[in-house]
Amino acid sequence: MTATPQTTATPMAEGKHFRWLQLAMGIVCMAMIANLQYGWTLFVDPIDAKYHWGRAAIQLAFTLFVVTETWLVPVEAWFVDKYGPSVVVMFGGIMISIAWVMNSYADSLVLLYISAIIAGIGAGSVYGTCVGNALKWFPDRRGLAAGATAAGFGAGAAITVVPIANMIAASGYQSAFFTFGIGQGAIVCLLAFLLRKPSQAMPPKKKQLNLPQTKIDFTPPQVLRSPIFWMMYLVFVMVAAGGLMTAAQIAPIAHDFKIDNEPVSIAGFQMAALTFAISLDRIFDGFGRPFFGWVSDTIGREHTMFIAFGTAAIMLLTLSAYGHIPIVFVLATAVYFGVFGEIYSLFPATSGDTFGSKFATTNNGMLYTAKGTASLLVPLASLVASHYGWQAVFVIAVALNATAALLALFVIKPMRRAFILGNEATSDARARDVRAA
Repeated sequence: MTATPQTTATPMAEGKHFRWLQLAMGIVCMAMIANLQYGWTLFVDPIDAKYHWGRAAIQLAFTLFVVTETWLVPVEAWFVDKYGPSVVVMFGGIMISIAWVMNSYADSLVLLYISAIIAGIGAGSVYGTCVGNALKWFPDRRGLAAGATAAGFGAGAAITVVPIANMIAASGYQSAFFTFGIGQGAIVCLLAFLLRKPSQAMPPKKKQLNLPQTKIDFTPPQVLRSPIFWMMYLVFVMVAAGGLMTAAQIAPIAHDFKIDNEPVSIAGFQMAALTFAISLDRIFDGFGRPFFGWVSDTIGREHTMFIAFGTAAIMLLTLSAYGHIPIVFVLATAVYFGVFGEIYSLFPATSGDTFGSKFATTNNGMLYTAKGTASLLVPLASLVASHYGWQAVFVIAVALNATAALLALFVIKPMRRAFILGNEATSDARARDVRAA
């Protein structure tokens, strides 16, 4: 890679509204990669119908995508720090186009898996860069900025779910892969030219809130040695596992419940239950990310996590008991994704608060790999469902979310405060010793 010119904004360019423009472009880029994850469920059964590879084998491609997307983000973050956001996002746009075009021709599981890995590299390049850039531009509104950026990824698929489903029905899933792959990649590449990072570190504005924020910029090795990082990582995995399973398997779940084509009417709109559910899921997911980010800026990260994770547990329990009722399926999954997606705003904001802004892209990238770890459980969910039914999978996810809610409030909150205050006290003592000497 070579650096592109003007990857850093000049002081004159950084006007009052410039950072909001950067945020908006990051959101659009995220929307263009959303289908790689949230549109995938529409392709699973058509691929299986054509090649009869089995759902579990096909869903391994989803796992490979998520693992690659997340585990390589710290590496991609290094390129962002060295070359700026523009070149990394452009590279990501090219990779996602290549991946979906390959999917349109994939006639073997090996080729499908290779395409998934390429898609993961591309999506991770875009995702990690855009979220990290938002944290740097908005140190005073980390929850809102990270949430709004992540909302692009959560809700971006909402506007294309119906067109993709219609194209699959009319022209086959191969045409949908090819057409949307080219279009989404082209838009990402175009916006990549305009992405910039702040020319200098932007200090957070002090707020009269119970929102602990560090004054120290911790390096990635220091972060990896801190117990609070690994506790946050564990909770991230616990919550992400249920959401990724539901996102990847929602179409097979609806099919097995025999409600996928059942008509559902809400507020004057009528659609098949599956299409309605996926569309509402993306809308609620997209709305929930900035909303809970804003809430966390106001009442604190851990209190918001407790509310969201607890609500997620209740919705999953509802799906376990009453998911076979079409309208319950649609509404419960919508509310669930509305509270699930907040992990992609709360954890980046919490990471920035805890470890500082200077290395925010890399530090958040390391935490984001928890999503890849959680994705390893997606094929396992298919195996559990085949032996014990989807109710068993939902009950496991309920337990994980309920436990995560308690850990957030009663473990992460005191650990994080102690970490911030303890390191600041040590830093201040060293500074006094230096001055005394």
